[in-house]
Amino acid sequence: MSSVSHTAEPAPLPLVKRYTGVMDWLTTVDHKKIGMMYFWFVVVMGLIGGAFAGAIRFQLAMPAATVEAIQAAHMDAANLPASLFSDNRHLYNQVLTMHASVMIFFTIIPGFIAFANYIVPLMIGARDMAFPKMNAFGFWLLIPSAILMMSSFFVQGGAAASGWTAYPPLSLQGAGTDPGQDMWIMGVHLAGVSSILAAVNFITTIISLRAPGMTWSRLPLFAWATLFVSIIQLVATPVLAAAVTMVLMDRNFGTGFTKASMGGDPVLYQHIFWFYSHPAVYIMILPGFGAISHIFAAFSRKLTFGYWSMVWATGSIAGLGFAVWAHHMFTAGMPTELQLYFTYASLAIGVPTGIKVFSWLATMWGGTIRFTTAMKFACGFISLFVMGGFGGLILALVPIDKTLHDSYFVVGHFHMVLVGGSVMLLFAMTYYWWPKMSGRFLSERVGWWVFWLMFLGTLITFFAMHLSGAAGMARRVPVFFEDFKFSNHLTTGGYILTFLSALLFFIDLIASYFKDSRKVVGNDPWKVNDVQQSFEWATSCPPPVYNFEKVPPIPVIDPAPKHGSAGH
Repeated sequence: MSSVSHTAEPAPLPLVKRYTGVMDWLTTVDHKKIGMMYFWFVVVMGLIGGAFAGAIRFQLAMPAATVEAIQAAHMDAANLPASLFSDNRHLYNQVLTMHASVMIFFTIIPGFIAFANYIVPLMIGARDMAFPKMNAFGFWLLIPSAILMMSSFFVQGGAAASGWTAYPPLSLQGAGTDPGQDMWIMGVHLAGVSSILAAVNFITTIISLRAPGMTWSRLPLFAWATLFVSIIQLVATPVLAAAVTMVLMDRNFGTGFTKASMGGDPVLYQHIFWFYSHPAVYIMILPGFGAISHIFAAFSRKLTFGYWSMVWATGSIAGLGFAVWAHHMFTAGMPTELQLYFTYASLAIGVPTGIKVFSWLATMWGGTIRFTTAMKFACGFISLFVMGGFGGLILALVPIDKTLHDSYFVVGHFHMVLVGGSVMLLFAMTYYWWPKMSGRFLSERVGWWVFWLMFLGTLITFFAMHLSGAAGMARRVPVFFEDFKFSNHLTTGGYILTFLSALLFFIDLIASYFKDSRKVVGNDPWKVNDVQQSFEWATSCPPPVYNFEKVPPIPVIDPAPKHGSAGH
């Protein structure tokens, strides 16, 4: 039996050519640089998506009678064609579709991937993602995907105008002549492939590359949330691909999957689409749930209360998300028994969500709280998310849903959850982890204004939408009547506040690079190592290419002690 020498020197590694400057960023496979590229891509796309929202609010800033009068005056003065007003309505639907698509596929989902890319390997003590080249490829797929969607405004017929849901028969209009909808579908496919590659990478990284001692019972909650979300992405995203491929085939190859005239079923598309799109809501918020668990612990000087209950609640939300898709379809003619099931299943999701909310409150209870900007956004998230969640419980009741379906009440609920939830979470994560990612602080003084403008703007904008919907205003309609004037003015005013908040944030983000007073000193600027069970604060800000020379030397605190409460 041959023996192996354990003292032999390892063979030297082959030299690898290293680039500098722009080429370094274009060719990098370092998870931190990829995370930063994701981050800046999300910032740019968020500004574009916000501009689309501004265009929508500009259109809805005045009642229909005023719009008609202005339009008629211009038509008389300039001898414009009568079709211009209807053309404007078509453009409105294009902008509406692209606003939703940009915010979902290129802002919120990649936003959480940006932070997971940068932070998760650091948290678990890994030197990189499991598949670095796949990681880079997944990011670079988003660029042509976004360009494909944005450029569709300049083709015949304009961009997709069927809403981000792309329901047939709306999504079948212009088949064979107007390629905008086809470009939207191909953009969704590219973004979906990017999402699947990221999911495979995160699952493998979290399972296989944890540092010694990083057992499942010590895994940080942000890593747990990223794992569950990656499973959702891996399972659900191919289902979305199947749905939009049916529309693509019907538009271009003579199939009849969604054409009733050919024996197809448009409602089949809705079932397949929502089987992805309801879990997608949790793709857009669960990572933030994990992240603010760390923020509450850090700025309350306590361990997260109820570690395992938080893990199981996150997993339960991820699982139940697949079981409630058809509560979006109560008006589509499903049997009463199915309506009853989807009502109960929708209400059931409130249980694990409530567990998480009360665990966050218990984490703060009795703690030494520091109201940093990150902590303000985390607390603001709870209030806005709970209000938005109550709207979901109301819409889970079939008789009420049938009354409010396709009204602005639904729009207000959806946005209160996603903007009051996901966007507030992204702001909290940025203020918390920006020192680690960039080596520089964001201004707490400017952050005070950013928070209050965003919080009040979100509250006013989407609460007013609830009022419009309860009064009967229909969604996806570019004009409204005098009856809805007050609530629409409130909505537009709230949007202006959120716009100012985003503008201040962007200016401060850029300014942080140019002020030496913003530089971070030390590895742990928030002084949170004694209440954290993760490794990201054990290395420099920003970390070196290799993250850690050896297993991080900090003690790993057990977040779920066997004796006593996890909250103490």
